[in-house]
Amino acid sequence: MTVLWLKALHVVAMVAWMAGLFYLPRLFVYHTRQEVGSSTDILFKHMEERLIKVIMRPAGIVTILAGSVLVTMSGFSWGDTWLIAKLVGVVGIIAYHFSLERYVLLFALGWRGRGEKFFRILNEVPTVLLIWIVVWVIVKPYS
Repeated sequence: MTVLWLKALHVVAMVAWMAGLFYLPRLFVYHTRQEVGSSTDILFKHMEERLIKVIMRPAGIVTILAGSVLVTMSGFSWGDTWLIAKLVGVVGIIAYHFSLERYVLLFALGWRGRGEKFFRILNEVPTVLLIWIVVWVIVKPYS
């Protein structure tokens, strides 16, 4: 029964984390259009910081912790191809998350080094990583 509750917690936290990973680059797209120091610029900075601190970081931490406990409790073999492939995707999502944290910091400092096209493309990364992870967990190709 505990495993089922952990799975539920893992999935709920993952959905919250992914929502933030999808939304934050979209905020960057609109933030790049704002004049530094304008009231809208300040609003975007506040929204981005709150999204990271209140939703994304906690949800990411819970996702990773619950997933780690599940792997340990469920007796998966660390040599399973699907698990290794999933973890590659998870490492990708973590790296992506940290890159978004860096952009939040840069925007807070008044940086405008990338245009909205860059952030529109960056916004597609979590979709690819999510598809990768879901396919390896559900379909388990080559396992």
